[in-house]
Amino acid sequence: MTAHTPARPRKKKSRRGKFLVITVIVLGLLLVAADFALAAAGEYQIAQRMREKLQLSEDPSVRINGFPFTLQALRGDYRHVEIRAYGVPIRNEQQGVDLRDLDVEADLLHTRVELSDLLAGNVSKATIDTVRGSVRIKALDLNRLANQVTPFDKLSIEPDNRVAAPAPADPAAPKTTAAIKLSGETNVAGKVVTLTAYGQIALVSGSIQITIDDIELNDASLKQIVPQLRQALAIKIDPGTLPFGATPTAVEVESGSFKLSGEIADVPLVQR
Repeated sequence: MTAHTPARPRKKKSRRGKFLVITVIVLGLLLVAADFALAAAGEYQIAQRMREKLQLSEDPSVRINGFPFTLQALRGDYRHVEIRAYGVPIRNEQQGVDLRDLDVEADLLHTRVELSDLLAGNVSKATIDTVRGSVRIKALDLNRLANQVTPFDKLSIEPDNRVAAPAPADPAAPKTTAAIKLSGETNVAGKVVTLTAYGQIALVSGSIQITIDDIELNDASLKQIVPQLRQALAIKIDPGTLPFGATPTAVEVESGSFKLSGEIADVPLVQR
């Protein structure tokens, strides 16, 4: 009989294979970490520039989407950059604009800048193919503006879902009108009255114009105040231009806010 010897070389090969796998995993993790660190540095520089451009009191939230970041950086083309800022005040006494709690959003599609310039904060030559900007005007500002005519409290904003909106002739066209439902309280001769108002918002020359068609009160005996309430809620709200100077082209009603949005093409990342 012939004695069999253990296949020791296989154990060495197995250990060598495990070591190679572990090495590849570690290198992969290091590369991912480096990619995220590089992206964070780029996001910081954009946040700094956007703070200046949008005249914010603090840095906005910036996110460069797409992985790996390094590949976009080498090309100098960042496919989708998200910029978000909340609770933004906009005051312009000459234009009669006084909004104190806006949400500002901008989606930058194909921002073009060399990596070395981006990391150095030198984005004077950076351009953006398309910017989709929007602002949200929330119930807090609406309540304050309405109070300039008639005292209101706890005003809320909701879409009016009682009747289905007619199908647009062109589904791709921006929506310039939307049905609204406003609810809240007012005070009549020391008595708190609950109201629900139904109407429309329309985009007029870049501003929101509210028109009230119907008002329901919890006390029908006070119907004589309905015209006064309708007039008080017929508010025009002008937030000015959207981020990067985009012109508002669409309006919609969300739960708790009105949203104005628009798009602009071929713009610099910062003012030259």
